[in-house]
Amino acid sequence: MQPDDSWTLFLDRDGVINERPLNDYVKKPEDFQWIGGVRESIAWLSKVFGQVVVVTNQQGIGKGIMTEQHLDKIHQKMLAEIHEKGGHIDRIYYCPALKEAKSFYRKPKPGMGLLAKKEFPQINFSKSVMVGDTISDMRFGKCLKMLTVYVGLDQRELILNDSLIDFSFNSLTEFSDYLKTKISDTPAI
Repeated sequence: MQPDDSWTLFLDRDGVINERPLNDYVKKPEDFQWIGGVRESIAWLSKVFGQVVVVTNQQGIGKGIMTEQHLDKIHQKMLAEIHEKGGHIDRIYYCPALKEAKSFYRKPKPGMGLLAKKEFPQINFSKSVMVGDTISDMRFGKCLKMLTVYVGLDQRELILNDSLIDFSFNSLTEFSDYLKTKISDTPAI
């Protein structure tokens, strides 16, 4: 994988960008806890990839635990702190539907990816990478013919879902560090 500005990076949020609360939701900006090194990684990745988008299931809204206004405040904080590090995210797509609703826009279904393609017609899914910490994220990526990157320590998921996972790393920062070595190894033409 040798991404450049013709590539798109799709990121899940909880468990990739921020700590995933155990049996809970990030309900307000104060609940949003960065995974170490991720802000700097996103800053670097946003200079390599042409587009960086977040695709996140947010059924806490559908359950009435939080509102879209709460989610917007969380995302504004996240974007501001990424910007402070010199990075950017082009767009955040989220699906508030409950899992049981089987919404076309809830991962692993492809709706959020197709919305991104509609808004950014230059997106080519064969030159896109989906980074996530669940098998639902991997299925979403494969449904759209993306490369998939599983981040996390759950070795059981890796073994059981090998056909869905192209690369695996412990964190987004490890993935970013891997790409830095690949890109710096590329000979100048």
